[in-house]
This record gives sequence, C-alpha cells and structure tokens, in this order.
Amino acid sequence: MDKSFAEIKLFQVKPDKTEQFEAMAERMSEDQSEWEGCISIKYIKRFYTIDGIEPGNSPRELTKVVKCVKYYSYWEFDSKENYGKAIKLFFDRYRKDLQKLLISPFDISLGYTL
Repeated sequence: MDKSFAEIKLFQVKPDKTEQFEAMAERMSEDQSEWEGCISIKYIKRFYTIDGIEPGNSPRELTKVVKCVKYYSYWEFDSKENYGKAIKLFFDRYRKDLQKLLISPFDISLGYTL
C-alpha cells in the first residue's frame, strides 16, 4: 500500500461539556468510518502526562482540569482526494454542534504517513 493520508484533530472541550462531546465523538466515529476511503478513525481523551516523570516510569494521571479537556482524533485515508470529500461531510454535519462544546476552533494537522 502507498502512503496513506492522515489528519490529527485537537479538540479543546469545555470542562462541563465532556459528556456531550464523548457521546458526539461516538456518533461521529461511526459515521466517519463509513465514508469513502476511510482506513481508520480513532478518538482519544488525554488522561496522562509524562511531565515530571523519570524515563522508564509510567505516565502520571492528570488530576485536575485547567481551562479545557483535550481530545484528539486520528483519521486515516487511502487518498487526499477522499479525505477532501470526507472533511466537507464532517464540517457540514458536525461543525455547528461541535463549536458549542469547544473553547476554541479545533486544530487540524494533515499529511502523508511515513
């Protein structure tokens, strides 16, 4: 297989909106996985940090929320053309509802996998 095309999104969710976001992420991932060219879609919630941890030790669990709760998605495609079609669907279906849950617009990074 040639290199795939991937997107990583950062969502900075308002602390009082995490349950709504997680329910929405479940619905979004079900939709996104069905769109043409999608290889995989994953969402994660940031629970841990390695700040202040000695190399070789387990990560430290986050204990308090400062400003927002961070979530990430990793969306992988067979081509950037199929990604382009899918991101339009994503924005058309979810942008308005997502914006109500976030402290700032989501950040998107794109590129070919190595």
